[in-house]
Amino acid sequence: MEILSAQFHKSSAKASQCPKEDRPEYAFIGRSNVGKSSLINKLCKRKALAKTSSTPGKTQLINHFDIDGKWFLVDLPGFGYAKVSKTIRATFGALITDYISSRKNLMCLFVLIDSRIPMQEIDLLFMNSMIENGVPISIVFTKTDKLNKTQYATNMKHYEEKLLEYWEELPPVFYTSARSGDGSEALLEFIEELNDKW
Repeated sequence: MEILSAQFHKSSAKASQCPKEDRPEYAFIGRSNVGKSSLINKLCKRKALAKTSSTPGKTQLINHFDIDGKWFLVDLPGFGYAKVSKTIRATFGALITDYISSRKNLMCLFVLIDSRIPMQEIDLLFMNSMIENGVPISIVFTKTDKLNKTQYATNMKHYEEKLLEYWEELPPVFYTSARSGDGSEALLEFIEELNDKW
């Protein structure tokens, strides 16, 4: 699948303000500075569709983008810049929790993870909470171009071993680079397959 048209649709301060649930949508989320906006821009072939920033927590609203008039791509706030609380709702924010729990047309939540660093407890906690609540997720490793082949193989093996300590099998996994475009085609093909089931 190739995205031909990607346009900003609207920003929402709460889930109830989001667009009608009349088409499939795919949300992207991750800790701050994971490269989320850069990946979204690469997928959509737009340099500044999603705003990039070196400042943690730049995305603070639910941002919907209209893709080819057929589906929504959703840019969610990062969950790593806020102080971790004892409750999931406080940890990941009421905005994120309300969105994920209320959107019936959410086909997949893409959880972005920086491939360069060890597994972070907050990433694991977040993904486990999503799976426990029946949210369909996929893992998207970012910045893979910044690793040499040995580092890449080692890091991915460690991630897989760690995740399989908690899960019987892995959800769909994608390995991406916003700079080279690696993984973009596979990710879009996956979205296309889910769109066909809508």
